Parts: sequence; structure tokens; C-alpha cells
Amino acid sequence: MAKKETVTRVIDGDTFMTSSRPKSVRLANVNAPEKGAPGSVKARDALSKMIEGKEVRIDTVARDKYGRSVAKVYVGRESVNKNMQRKLKR
Repeated sequence: MAKKETVTRVIDGDTFMTSSRPKSVRLANVNAPEKGAPGSVKARDALSKMIEGKEVRIDTVARDKYGRSVAKVYVGRESVNKNMQRKLKR
């Protein structure tokens, strides 16, 4: 069951924090450049614009080796994962 949560901070182009989780959430099937890599600031800013401060629906599909949720994320009916995949292809 997907939970609605408020995004408090975007860490990079595929990872963010919410007000109700102790660990970050990672977007499923999105591979943004790591911090410091070319394109990382652009990716983080794009995700930030999309979700920071907003209520999102988080549908966890797995956990990574760090115990973070790997999830499909939505703002309303919009898939944040699909939007980020499109932005990263440019």
C-alpha cells in the first residue's frame, strides 16, 4: 500500500528524505549521476523542482543494501520515476 508523505530534502537526482522516514528513499529504475559527477547538480535540481516540499505517494518495491526503500513515487497521478528517466536521457 502506497503511503503519502511530505518530501523534506532532495539529496541527489534519485534520492530524497521525507518527514516520516529515518532513511532516504531511492527512485526505482532511475540512475542519476552521483554527487560531484557531471550532470549531478542538474539532476538534483530537476528532482527538487518536482517533489521538494510536496506531498508524494511512495510505493516501495524493494530495499537496497543500505535498507532504504526503493520506490515508485508519484505527485498526484504523475510518475516522478518516469519524469526523471525522461529528463536524464536529454
